[in-house]
Amino acid sequence: MRPISRGSASLPACAASLLALACLGRAEAADCAFEPQGGGRVATVVDARSFRLEDGREIRLAGIERAGTDRTSATAALSAIVTGRDVILHGEDDSPDRYGRQPAFVFAAGSEHSVQSELLRRGEALVSPDIADKNCAAALATAEDAARDSKLGIWADAAAIKNTESPGDILAAIGQFTVVEGRVLSVRQAGTITYLNFGRNWTRDFAATIPRRIIPALESAGLGPKSFENRRIRVRGVVTSRGGPRIEVFRVGQIEVLGGK
Repeated sequence: MRPISRGSASLPACAASLLALACLGRAEAADCAFEPQGGGRVATVVDARSFRLEDGREIRLAGIERAGTDRTSATAALSAIVTGRDVILHGEDDSPDRYGRQPAFVFAAGSEHSVQSELLRRGEALVSPDIADKNCAAALATAEDAARDSKLGIWADAAAIKNTESPGDILAAIGQFTVVEGRVLSVRQAGTITYLNFGRNWTRDFAATIPRRIIPALESAGLGPKSFENRRIRVRGVVTSRGGPRIEVFRVGQIEVLGGK
């Protein structure tokens, strides 16, 4: 177990507890098996993706995004899972983000799944495309799929996935992390940007934009942009507006091919 770099003043009082949690964490972290980064007891939930430990550290759940606009439901779900419980943190390092929060994959004592997986299984979160580890990404995607198939949480609403045939609905989600689904009508390149067009009117219809620097990663994954033409795909990311609604693709995990032509 790596040394705990922050909150070390409380270490003597809880060293035995944390050692036990770390051993438990290694056994349970099959879905996102990163190095253990300490742990503690959850004092309070801050929002749908963050909580504070009794030693004062604020933890940000890595690998997921907030689902929908109803923060109350997701916050309540997180609170029910972790408040007052001992947790073990996993990650590639314990460096805080620019807001002082420690991003981590979190396992509550006695749980076989990460907190992230539990939220996804309840339909209270979306998988983030920022996960570099393929096994971790696949495990979280499976949890999200299970909730979607069972219509749990946000997936009980048919509008949870935005349809590219209704660009106005996508525009209503500007600034939000959103899942959009539809058939790619055409693939066009303009300068350093490749456009996956889902309609014929660029001032109104939805498009996914792919910067040139991302193309090699997509091709390595068997997802060359031209292969998307006339295919149904699912795109996830933050919605912007440049004429019509847009999602910019920065990572391979933002695009999922749904079926044949």
